[in-house]
Amino acid sequence: MSDPQISISAIICTHNREQYLEAAIDSLLAQDFPNYEVIVVDNASRDRTRAIVEAKLPHPRLHYIHEPVLGLSVARNTGFKAAKGEILAYLDDDAVATPQWLSVLWAAYQENDKLAIAGGKVTLLWPEGITPPEWLSPGLSGNLGAYDLGSEVANITKPGLTPRGLNYSIRRTFLENIGGFDVNLGRIGKNLLSNEELHMTELALKQGWEVAYLPKALVAHNVAIERLKPSWFLSRGWWQGVSECYRQQLSGRANTAQFLNGGERIIRGLYKSVKYIKDPAQRFDNLVYAYGQLGYLKTFIQGLISPPKFSK
Repeated sequence: MSDPQISISAIICTHNREQYLEAAIDSLLAQDFPNYEVIVVDNASRDRTRAIVEAKLPHPRLHYIHEPVLGLSVARNTGFKAAKGEILAYLDDDAVATPQWLSVLWAAYQENDKLAIAGGKVTLLWPEGITPPEWLSPGLSGNLGAYDLGSEVANITKPGLTPRGLNYSIRRTFLENIGGFDVNLGRIGKNLLSNEELHMTELALKQGWEVAYLPKALVAHNVAIERLKPSWFLSRGWWQGVSECYRQQLSGRANTAQFLNGGERIIRGLYKSVKYIKDPAQRFDNLVYAYGQLGYLKTFIQGLISPPKFSK
């Protein structure tokens, strides 16, 4: 239920990220915006998450919720149900928001009553002493959270360009109308299921809402050192393919064309991997793409044998 005294609810959904969580919370408590609350949804963490939040709980803006059911979309919905703001702003537990983050988001929604979703630029914070590997392309940097559509505000008309979930806001009325985040998409523990934001953008555009990129709503995202391995990107690509297949099934677009499209994309990715054999970044980028299509096809074939039963 909304509260006129709280304009924005800033929400962190966290799972076993004690090394980054305090900085994320502090960045929200330091916002230059007057009427907001901060909600931390502890999603079945087994580390020091609760102790970190409780040490800060004397702060009047801060609230702690424990959500025992594992899943990012579940946690986001838990935060949404507890939130009092008209706008919900989600920050990842390993990200840091700039002080004007909420002010920029709020201004955009005030200027456009058709705006349903908005997110901003994301830069990367590299571990001390680590530089980007030569095989990391700009496209694969997006898997680490990087998001930059330029220095100007942009209207998003293609779901594939949707704002990153780690720097993401949504209007309460829109989220209520669609019944919250789809729990069939989004990360669950260590699996890398995704595409929930893309699905939301697709729904918003179909219903006549607008989606925006706001470059001044800036957030920095920590790059975990364990993600700087080719195997992590291959796994991320696989789950991206699985997620895309699920999203199409949820949208009622599952058909035999999926098999043909997936096969064609595998061939295209492998061909480009060979074509750019002397360019480590382009070669690996296309290999990850092709590997992801194997996950897509596997999910499609499993759906033919045993149609998925999606949660409601």
